[in-house]
Amino acid sequence: MPHNLLPTDLPPSQAEAAASFVGEMPKLTHPIAVVDSDPQWVELYLREAARLRAVLGDKALELEHVGSTSVPGLAAKPIIDLDLSVSDSADEAAYLPALEAAGYRLILREPHWLEHRMLKGPETEINLHVWTLGSPEAQRHLILRDWLRANAADRKMYGDHKRALAKRPYSYMYEYNNDKAGVIREILARALAAQEKE
Repeated sequence: MPHNLLPTDLPPSQAEAAASFVGEMPKLTHPIAVVDSDPQWVELYLREAARLRAVLGDKALELEHVGSTSVPGLAAKPIIDLDLSVSDSADEAAYLPALEAAGYRLILREPHWLEHRMLKGPETEINLHVWTLGSPEAQRHLILRDWLRANAADRKMYGDHKRALAKRPYSYMYEYNNDKAGVIREILARALAAQEKE
């Protein structure tokens, strides 16, 4: 029986992806860059996290460095992913005005998918993901991050897969993300199976 944290939903279609954007879904204007791991990514996360905690105070219930830039040795797009957990991500009035006043810009609103929100930062290239505390997707991000940090074979497989995908002529970022999904779920399934054995 599949683990309850293993996702089973289908990757979004172009129409579904476009509907999530605040404004028009941007087309890619240059090839996707997947680069070698950079130790500076941790410093960029720490700087951004400090800014977010100063802006939100105790409304920031959890803040984590996730995604490929959080895994030393893993090739990645040079964009820092942060997971911010708040009491209710659907309640934008509780956190969005403060973020916007500090220069953050809401670009994704996904009420159909765990009330996910995503913002871009005022300086550093970031994806700030906002979740309700305890979100299964935020849990998956941490499990995947910690597994990839500890497992060199999966880290290399995922990095090689991303480098190969980055050579394809995508029109939109969601296409690249969709093509990563199968390998991510394969790795996540191993991580979840290992957790169950502990």
